[in-house]
Amino acid sequence: MHDLHDYLEPIHVNGILEDESLTDGQIGKHIQVFEDNMPDLDAVDVVLLGVPEYRGQLLNNKGTDGPDTIRKKLYRLHFWHQDVVLADMGNIKTGMTLNDTYAAVKTVVSELVQSGKTVVLIGGSHDITLAQYEAYRSHEKTVEVTCVDAAVDLHGESSVRSENFLLDLLTGEPNLVKHYNHMAFQSYFVHPRMMETLNKLHFDCFRVGVVQESIEEMEPPIRHTDMMSIDIQAIKHSDSPASRLSSNGLSGTEACTLVRYAGMSHKLSSLGIYGYRPEEDSHELSALQIAQMIWYFVDGFHKKKQDILPEETQDFIEFHTAFAQVETTFLQSKRSKRWWMKMPDGKWVACSYKDYVEASSNQIPERWLRLQERDC
Repeated sequence: MHDLHDYLEPIHVNGILEDESLTDGQIGKHIQVFEDNMPDLDAVDVVLLGVPEYRGQLLNNKGTDGPDTIRKKLYRLHFWHQDVVLADMGNIKTGMTLNDTYAAVKTVVSELVQSGKTVVLIGGSHDITLAQYEAYRSHEKTVEVTCVDAAVDLHGESSVRSENFLLDLLTGEPNLVKHYNHMAFQSYFVHPRMMETLNKLHFDCFRVGVVQESIEEMEPPIRHTDMMSIDIQAIKHSDSPASRLSSNGLSGTEACTLVRYAGMSHKLSSLGIYGYRPEEDSHELSALQIAQMIWYFVDGFHKKKQDILPEETQDFIEFHTAFAQVETTFLQSKRSKRWWMKMPDGKWVACSYKDYVEASSNQIPERWLRLQERDC
């Protein structure tokens, strides 16, 4: 791995914790932190990276304490999974321009992902997602992207970067987005034609009500995701005071469930939780919410380490069925109870118990149908 010192600012744990001591059971005692020396990342699984950059949303760069406010809450949570090794690489140095910061994020995330690390980015406006994606594009890697947001940031008429960055992500050339999922959008914030366009591209979009009613159906698409981005505005204001877009939205528990699914994914290598501004956070409850989401991501990562992939069929229960004259096989993991479905080309794709029930009833599962449409 190349030297990343030029792109990173160390952090000072005692200052963040306001000199409060930690017990041996808390995360702050177990995470390797870039204070004076860069952590040795050889054995590290998950790397935390702060991005105090808000110029994509604000005229100035207020809220630079966002990542450290989240750390203050995270370090005090108790650590349950000794088999998951954590490191905190500090904060990305803010560049002279917004594009300079994007370049730094791209460089650091690219290096970490190439080295087999899973990166969790915190703080910054939602447009940092674009720099997160550029880390993959720099290696010409095709990716599946999942975004959790109450709005859809495709507003080409807007000069605010955090409101239009998806245009570059989804239409920039060369485009390496194999598939895109948008979860928890609220219809009254989204123009109907925007949804029509995304649907024509065979992207999958889930209204917040659908996510809430069948949250377990979100696990299969997240399982196939390479990078995931969350705008905390998707969480309702009552559960996250810094989320001021709407009184409706995901509950804090539902947000934690989605990131736990992300941690369980064998494909996912980066997660960004964006949009946190401490000056809007009453009693730092949104910082605590994000810290708990990171805790659940690590919990999911621990579960992933215990699970296996479909190639290891001895640890799966096998089900053979047919629908619409198509014979296929479903697998259920004996460890995690998660389901997989065999496609006509022989590939295994993530699915749910609902897909198996539909196939067993001679119905074509919608997930199977949409996958076939995308491959046509």
